Amino acid sequence: MHVPYVAVTGSVAFDHIMNFPGRFKEHILPDKLHVLNVSFLVRDLKRLRGGCAANIAYACALHGVRPGLVAAVGSDFTEYGTWLESHGVELGGVKVHKDLLTASCFITTDNDNNQITGFYPGAMGRAGDLALPMGPPPALVTISPNDPAAMRRYPEECRRRGLPFLYDPGQQVVALSGSELREGLTGARLLVTNDYELAVVSEKTGLSLRDLLERCEAVVVTLGENGSRIHQKGEDPIEIPAAPVKEVVDPTGAGDAYRGGLIRGLVQHEGRALTRSDWEIAGRMGALTASYCVETRGTSSYSFDRESFARRYEAAFGLPAQVG
Repeated sequence: MHVPYVAVTGSVAFDHIMNFPGRFKEHILPDKLHVLNVSFLVRDLKRLRGGCAANIAYACALHGVRPGLVAAVGSDFTEYGTWLESHGVELGGVKVHKDLLTASCFITTDNDNNQITGFYPGAMGRAGDLALPMGPPPALVTISPNDPAAMRRYPEECRRRGLPFLYDPGQQVVALSGSELREGLTGARLLVTNDYELAVVSEKTGLSLRDLLERCEAVVVTLGENGSRIHQKGEDPIEIPAAPVKEVVDPTGAGDAYRGGLIRGLVQHEGRALTRSDWEIAGRMGALTASYCVETRGTSSYSFDRESFARRYEAAFGLPAQVG
């Protein structure tokens, strides 16, 4: 059986999650904001595996795809890398920078769900120096949030080498200029954003949805609990419902899980043009993969096998799982 290979570029990071048992606003004096100096005693600390590219690659691996991670990491990556390899993620495209640490995010949440976040890019700041691996061409290259230099590099490299790519600017829509976003998405097989990110892309580039579909084959918009929507040129939008969730534990990483399922649905048809039905199946696979993630704490703590996924797919959508 042929197993599609996907190159997944983007961030690899550690998420440090802290909870403050109070309210930030009760410890900040409005008339002293110009000399702000506060310290919060947090209740707990969790260090979790994260990063958009690693999360997407993990989801792809669960679906039986061969994901090759392409990322810049630091000297503290060894244990994380071993874990990824044990779950089917290939690391040949990973560059370890011994003089830096892996990117890290520090998030403190109070009782009102307000958050204070700090992000250390670390080795990710050198991702722009890392080329896509040579060798047999991947079925798809995923360009997910990364250092801006890398997000400028990879679309051009894909176009030059004739590689199909998914453009997923994510939270980097803020850091990338309108011209950079326009160049990045041009020629993409699909652009994937949430509804807010799509609005930012349209505003910064000056491109309407119709204009975007002149530059890429499809635009996939995730809508949280309202599911997702797939747009193609000259076609009615495809509405994908959210998959039922047993219990919402933590929505963090659900978007990356969605992308992993979506990718699996797309590359299983490698070598032929996709039909509307193919896109519908891929969207539902993304939605169901996201539901697994929402039910666990951490962006890569969920798991499933092919048989259990097929059963849950049929139960969620009332349709047999047409997964190759």
